[in-house]
Amino acid sequence: MSQPQRDVMQYQVLIVGAGPAGLSAAIRLKQLANAEQRELSICVLEKASEVGAHTLSGAVIDPIALNELLPDWQALGAPLTTPVKEDHFLYLTEHKSFTIPDALLPPLMRNHGNYIISLGALTRWLGEQAEALGVEIYPGFSAVEPLYDASGALKGVISGDMGRARDGSEKPGFAQGIELHADYTLIAEGTRGSLTRQLEARFDLRREAEPQKYGLGFKELWQLDPAQHKPGLVLHAQGWPLDDATGGGAFIYHLEDNIAAVGYVVHLNYSNPYLSPFEEFQRFKTHPAIAPMLAGGKRLSYGARTINEGGLQSLPQLYFPGGALIGCAAGFVNVPRIKGSHNAMKSGMLAAEAVFEALSAGRSQDSLIAYTDKLHASWVWQDLDQVRNVKPAISRFGNRLGSLISGAEMWLASLKVRLPWTLTHGKADHETLDPKDQARPIAYPKPDGTLSFDRLSSVFLANLQHDEDQPVHLTLKDASVPIAVNLARYDSPEQRYCPAGVYEIVERETAPRLQINAANCVHCKACDIKDPTQNIVWVPPEGGSGPSYMHM
Repeated sequence: MSQPQRDVMQYQVLIVGAGPAGLSAAIRLKQLANAEQRELSICVLEKASEVGAHTLSGAVIDPIALNELLPDWQALGAPLTTPVKEDHFLYLTEHKSFTIPDALLPPLMRNHGNYIISLGALTRWLGEQAEALGVEIYPGFSAVEPLYDASGALKGVISGDMGRARDGSEKPGFAQGIELHADYTLIAEGTRGSLTRQLEARFDLRREAEPQKYGLGFKELWQLDPAQHKPGLVLHAQGWPLDDATGGGAFIYHLEDNIAAVGYVVHLNYSNPYLSPFEEFQRFKTHPAIAPMLAGGKRLSYGARTINEGGLQSLPQLYFPGGALIGCAAGFVNVPRIKGSHNAMKSGMLAAEAVFEALSAGRSQDSLIAYTDKLHASWVWQDLDQVRNVKPAISRFGNRLGSLISGAEMWLASLKVRLPWTLTHGKADHETLDPKDQARPIAYPKPDGTLSFDRLSSVFLANLQHDEDQPVHLTLKDASVPIAVNLARYDSPEQRYCPAGVYEIVERETAPRLQINAANCVHCKACDIKDPTQNIVWVPPEGGSGPSYMHM
């Protein structure tokens, strides 16, 4: 039986993803239209149950983009209430810590003038500002498939069906996804987006780019003992428990009301298949320099997400007929600063300006080359250019020597000296695992339930909303590969790199099998990135599914 014809909604601009980049683009478009007293129809699709629910970041934000987008943000009540007051950087060994003097840190690493925030709260506030300007925002709707016109240009997306059973059949109340058409579509779906992946392949957007590099970031919110709380304190740490060949580090940010954000990032180009990024985070909290700060505190929330770390070398071509990639869909994170929100917001603003210029000139489904030109001329490009060698230096020379080399280059950048070379990244992250017989198993301590915890109790704090009777959104290209290759060659590393216990090897009398606990998924995309055979493909589940990071 043929499917009934889908309903169609038409807009001038469609934005996929109500994060900082997508909402900044929507706000800027409305500002430009209002300045010329023009009507402009804008729709923002968001797969989370509400705006901000899937937004997870440290976060210390540089307000430079917000100052440009909404200069009166303080009067408008933006949730930036905790300015950075103290900035510390530690190097950890197993039992000791060493403070790096502030005077030795490159100026761009300092956080004076920045704010400790909940990025989810800022995103919700940006959503309110966009709606006040007349932007239509639809949370709970995932974009699952791109649409193309007769010339091959992107003309919109199809939203996901609602009410399908696990076997694909229609449950009572089933609603077919709709087509959303637009003159221009901006893709702001975040790291390793499913639409982004399809568009990169169709338009060959990565033909001149290095492989994108990623980190897996964890975050917990803690309510601290008031005696241990220092509002405005920013602490970063490097070293133990990771070895020198494994990139990563930690952050602790003290917000208001005795709340602290405690987080950890592990670079996903690690080689040991027995390494568990989640367990490394749990170990970090037991360090003698960290545990006293958390003593007497209570863990309130947990989440995880992947982070683009490739920088300039890994940026794909950002424009294509009918649209562009913005924010983390493209990858604008400044790795040493551990900041990307300011660049994501600015990328959305610049793409909005390019779209508005095209619409004003009567062009539709054109290639937004002007967007790239604007980026090259902006402070975003300068922000990324001065740190372009940091990630590859750490990957190539190790944490200690790589940090010294990149630190010297960042100091030179502060003096307006640009080195004439750009290091390459080399392998993609899924290509870096050693076979299990060449790796050292890691014995992780059992969680104590006070400072360290297990995955399932952590996932509970992610406030997951996921109907188990829906099609599994963690798909396999070949169902035989997890056992025949991943288990046999790498001892099933998906059991360890997944931060939510989604992947489990179940032993049976006949043969082991991979069990996918899809309802545990926190939408981090680590499996899509790190799976050594690239056999796992993450696709959007039913709209509204996933974590609810409302205070993260």
